[in-house]
Amino acid sequence: MAIPALQPTAPKSEAEIDEEVASLAKRHRISPAIVREIMRRAGATDRTLIEREIAKGKARR
Repeated sequence: MAIPALQPTAPKSEAEIDEEVASLAKRHRISPAIVREIMRRAGATDRTLIEREIAKGKARR
């Protein structure tokens, strides 16, 4: 049985990114600007990575 190759993910459109930012901001009760700043610093739009960074920030407070 062969292991299927991982499919590269297509880059997200600006609308998809905006939707993702809005949902993360609402879920974590933070400003969308903060979510965008975390995305910019992390250099990625991966939801799990961003949520991990949000949790780190909340732990510092």
